[in-house]
Amino acid sequence: MRKPATKARPVVAKGTSETPVRIAKTGAEGVDTPAQLIDAKIKELNDWRGETLARLRTLIRQADPDVTETWKWRGVPVWEHAGIICTGETYKSVVKMTFAKGAALDDPSGLFNSSLEGNVRRAIDIREGDRIDEKALTALIRAAVALNASTSSRKKT
Repeated sequence: MRKPATKARPVVAKGTSETPVRIAKTGAEGVDTPAQLIDAKIKELNDWRGETLARLRTLIRQADPDVTETWKWRGVPVWEHAGIICTGETYKSVVKMTFAKGAALDDPSGLFNSSLEGNVRRAIDIREGDRIDEKALTALIRAAVALNASTSSRKKT
């Protein structure tokens, strides 16, 4: 018999003996906030990917203090302001920061290094040991917010 979807599932990073982190499933009563789910994801990773995701999150919050954190697509942190700014996906060898409207953004520092063939999205793949150009990334985040705000205001008029 299946357990009801209202229960949280324990998650433990492979190769660790830490106490499991509880990540609530979507739709459950008393679900953790998206910020708490992102905190749990960072803790669950327990390696360079968690550290990288935490640093990206800090930079996003500094670049846009009005950002809204959401949790979508079965466990992907998403940052929004007048629409999706970017996602923070984690894979075995990369942390991928995908900008929803990245193809429409100027990228003078050449941060985008993934999903370059698409007409809408652009991504930044960060591998273990990569250095993040924080100034350029902050400018890119602010440009994404400005693009979302301009698109949102055009829809209203």
